[in-house]
Amino acid sequence: MIVLVVNMHASVTYSHVGEWYMMADPEPALVAKVPFIVWQGMLQSFFMGLLFFVSAYFAAGSIARRGPGRFVRERLVRLGLPALFYMLVIHPFILLGLNPWHHDFGAPAVFYAHYLTSGRFLGSSGPLWFAVALLLFCLALAAWTRPRVSPVVVSRSSDLPPSAGLLVGFALSLGLGSFAVRLVQPIGKNILNLQLCFFTQYVAWFLAGLHAARHGWLVPLAQSARARRAGGLALVGGALAMLVLLLVGSRHAPIEAFFGGVHWQALGLAVWEQLTGLGLALGALTLSARFFNHETRALRWLADRSFGVYVLHAPVLVALAMAFRALPYHLYGLVVLLTLAGLALSFALADVARRVPGLRSIL
Repeated sequence: MIVLVVNMHASVTYSHVGEWYMMADPEPALVAKVPFIVWQGMLQSFFMGLLFFVSAYFAAGSIARRGPGRFVRERLVRLGLPALFYMLVIHPFILLGLNPWHHDFGAPAVFYAHYLTSGRFLGSSGPLWFAVALLLFCLALAAWTRPRVSPVVVSRSSDLPPSAGLLVGFALSLGLGSFAVRLVQPIGKNILNLQLCFFTQYVAWFLAGLHAARHGWLVPLAQSARARRAGGLALVGGALAMLVLLLVGSRHAPIEAFFGGVHWQALGLAVWEQLTGLGLALGALTLSARFFNHETRALRWLADRSFGVYVLHAPVLVALAMAFRALPYHLYGLVVLLTLAGLALSFALADVARRVPGLRSIL
């Protein structure tokens, strides 16, 4: 998932589909954007929701071992401090140090003082919005479990995993819920960098992760035939369905009709997103269960630094994209190059950062 996050932001840099710190010139024509619209739409449909699901799965065991109080303290350190580090250090560094737009921010000290006193930093979490949201979810979990004697227990036995019908019903319900939220919070709108238009899925998948841990059906579901079929169907059928939806829906309406409001295009996108996202997530779990359900020295090294990559990759991508301005322009080639170079440099930087006193405990 961390690899896909880096690829998403590398794609946005050159596709201009979505929002990111730096949009490289020139902006592609619409025809060149279509593959990115499909690819980025499919990523958005599942990869952050799956991170919330997996985080909840492990949070269930953590709160059972530590209890609510210690769990909250640990989450404040592992999620709250990285988010603050990003808001107070990394985001201002991108603005003032890298400054890919060549803006005149005035005296750095004056700008930074206003950045803090105005509260602007609260909405400057960048990719660390995930840490902020996950911290809020974990605080709610701790508050809910506090009065209970044994709040969340990770089961060692497994119940039957959800049936295909239940999974489809779950996705359709989330599609309707997402459509309802987007009536007032369309895609592209945020509150303190939190895009509530996607939070129906995030909340539901976080709760599903807790449920999976409590009833022990994660591995049986990941190894099931229905998960394999869902992954394959979403990978192929999801892309085709997106193209059809775009082709039909954009004939008589602007692209904004897909983002929210009382439009059938918004309903169609919301339902497509949840059905495709659930299928892709199940496929990702199946691949993980089949090929990565073991530990090697290399995988452990990567895993230990993956959150560091998540925290640090934004300035790496911006700096590399600035450097790549000197290269011959090739839209898809530059996306691949930025993804690979960004991953390599971000992992190297995360490795160095983990050796710095104080950073190791939060990265």
